Amino acid sequence: MGRHFALTFVSQNTIIRSRMAPSPTGHLHFGTARTTLFNWLFARHADGRFVLRIEDTDRERSKPEYEKELLEGLRWLGSIWDEGPDVGGEYGPYRQSERGAIYAEYLKKLLDSGAAYYCYCTKEELEAERQAMLASGIAPRYQGRCRTQPSKERAPQVIRFVVPETIIEVKDLIRGKVAFDMALVGDIVIAKDLENPLYNFAVVVDDALMGISHVIRGEEHLANTPKQILLQQALGFSLPEYAHLPLILNRDRSKLSKRYVETSLLSYREEGYLPEALLN
Repeated sequence: MGRHFALTFVSQNTIIRSRMAPSPTGHLHFGTARTTLFNWLFARHADGRFVLRIEDTDRERSKPEYEKELLEGLRWLGSIWDEGPDVGGEYGPYRQSERGAIYAEYLKKLLDSGAAYYCYCTKEELEAERQAMLASGIAPRYQGRCRTQPSKERAPQVIRFVVPETIIEVKDLIRGKVAFDMALVGDIVIAKDLENPLYNFAVVVDDALMGISHVIRGEEHLANTPKQILLQQALGFSLPEYAHLPLILNRDRSKLSKRYVETSLLSYREEGYLPEALLN
């Protein structure tokens, strides 16, 4: 039997704002459509707002044709957003590629406070360090060399966030309480430079500035949540409610991946399927 769950509201006075934030790096996938449906239904049930945000910081893989397909496919399924890149809204822009100045401002804030720092280690040095830890039976993690002994005579490679060695407890609306030992993680990379933020940083800034109250997403993102909570705390942001949905599985119980579904979900429309059938 499937897993049963219910999403609850923070309080009667909270304005519910859910979001879907797909990356236009491939065809519209069943998992994207399913998660969008949960967010849309949740917002509508609570008389809230549903936001569509395009996470296109991966400049090499993000394509305009994939974004067009995402918008067309989700609209075909009936998931109409209140705010988004094509309809606007008071919290825009709704494409990450258009929010560079915003990310730079908050990256500088972390750098100035000492919560983040430039890392000068090369890929070759990091790989050598990783292999040494594996050979010693230690779980690989960055040990903070540039936090304590920066090599400023070299060009910085990335920006890292200082991860405290603490236990972070995620209160998930589906899974309950899940604890993470951040001492096993090490300082994480949050940006290549001020102009190129990475996922965990950009999503934290966007969710906070767009007033997202509930983050409803696939359970593959659960491990990202404690990192995002630490970033929220460092930036003085309020924490949203989290709900991590069980994955859609193949018949062999493996995750249904984009690479196993090469055609677009819209191909089913071309074959004559009704959107109601796919939603069902």
